[in-house]
Amino acid sequence: MRGLKPLTSAGARRRTEALLLVLVLAVTISGHVAAGLAMNDELPPGLTGFVVSMTLLALVGHLAIRRFAAYADPLVFPLALLLTGLGLVLLHRLDQGYLERYNSPPTAPGQLMWTVIGVAACIAVLALLRDHRLLQRFIYITMVVALVALIAPAFFGADTYGAKRWIKLGGLSVQPGEFVKIMIAVFFAGYLVIHRDALALSGRKFLGMRLPPMRQLGPLITVWIISLLVLVFERDLGTSLLFFGVFVVMLYVATERTSWIVCGLVLASAGAFVVGTTEPHVKARVAAWLNPLSYYWKDRPPGVVSDQSAQALFSFGTGGISGTGLGMGHPELIKFAGRSDFILTTVGEELGLAGVMAVLILYALLVQRGLRMALGARDPFGKLLAVGLSSALAIQVFIVAGGVTGLIPLTGKALPFLAAGGSSLLANWIMIALLLRISDSTERQREADARGPAETTITPLAGSEPHATASYR
Repeated sequence: MRGLKPLTSAGARRRTEALLLVLVLAVTISGHVAAGLAMNDELPPGLTGFVVSMTLLALVGHLAIRRFAAYADPLVFPLALLLTGLGLVLLHRLDQGYLERYNSPPTAPGQLMWTVIGVAACIAVLALLRDHRLLQRFIYITMVVALVALIAPAFFGADTYGAKRWIKLGGLSVQPGEFVKIMIAVFFAGYLVIHRDALALSGRKFLGMRLPPMRQLGPLITVWIISLLVLVFERDLGTSLLFFGVFVVMLYVATERTSWIVCGLVLASAGAFVVGTTEPHVKARVAAWLNPLSYYWKDRPPGVVSDQSAQALFSFGTGGISGTGLGMGHPELIKFAGRSDFILTTVGEELGLAGVMAVLILYALLVQRGLRMALGARDPFGKLLAVGLSSALAIQVFIVAGGVTGLIPLTGKALPFLAAGGSSLLANWIMIALLLRISDSTERQREADARGPAETTITPLAGSEPHATASYR
């Protein structure tokens, strides 16, 4: 038919991915070189190792996707690797500043090691999970594991910087909340596929809007209570917002009812107000958000013990539109969180508003590709899982960037792929693997359908809905 574009073959997708990976290597390597020249007037030490490592990561990842997910979206892996590579560039640059000012040990070598582990985990998921719908069989087991991981820091976690979100395992520090976001997306996707019709029932009309039936508010109330418990006992505002936000978004997508969004916002606002006015750690963060310069006051608000919010604003103001230049700023003034929660301030100071917008656009592209997978997926579980994973990424970027820029109170979460943190990096690469698997299954089925029913390669799993009935309308 005239006007229809020809189907994209697996080979063309992988060629596109290979070209994008060459661009990724060019950007990250040139950024690393530029930072070294700006700071020391010479090439950065360990440049050869950095080039070899990034090249091998790109090559091995590309070959693995070509082997195990040949029809997958060609932009997802390059976008994730570019964000990870930019994070390594920034951490190499920050390590020198922190070494000179605080004699702090480097974090870039550890982050590179976790990058290798993360990409290896991504490949392992692609090799072992040949159909994303297999996860639908284990949704309740997944939720039990997620709840255990979610509440474990309250009992066994280390109190670090006022929050309990880490568990010490020998010499390692694990942040279970980073993995919980994947598990809750899997559970909610399976749960909503089963109970969508009941949750979409019409309720009473109030102020021109139909509210959900009271008996169907149970899941929302339960998730709300759990998120409040996390906020109270672990003082982890970021995980609480992420957990509740992902559920509300997926609920809205499954039922197409704005009343769920309204109920979610009301419950979130009520919980945030109560906890923000009673829990000292959260209350202090709200006070620092309302008055970022209060740290310098003679009579500063109780609990405000850090000038990070003020320093972040100074960094963004110093950077202006184009920044001071990579390696030419002073992001180490943020102190201990400059390489994790506040790494975006380094981008704002040294690359300016242009750099911040470029980074946010990369995240937006990654989220857009995930939502595009959801639109194209033939099975309801795949649709909702892609929405859940994409919304988890979008919400986490929002709460981190919003906290650093002063839009919302600080939450303490790590900026995905960019910030230092092994748990965060590993969890995000597993999320990338699931998105690649959904994309590969969707495109493979689409091309098989175009060739004819006899060549269909994906068959419904036992107990799952057939593709022909995978419509929400």
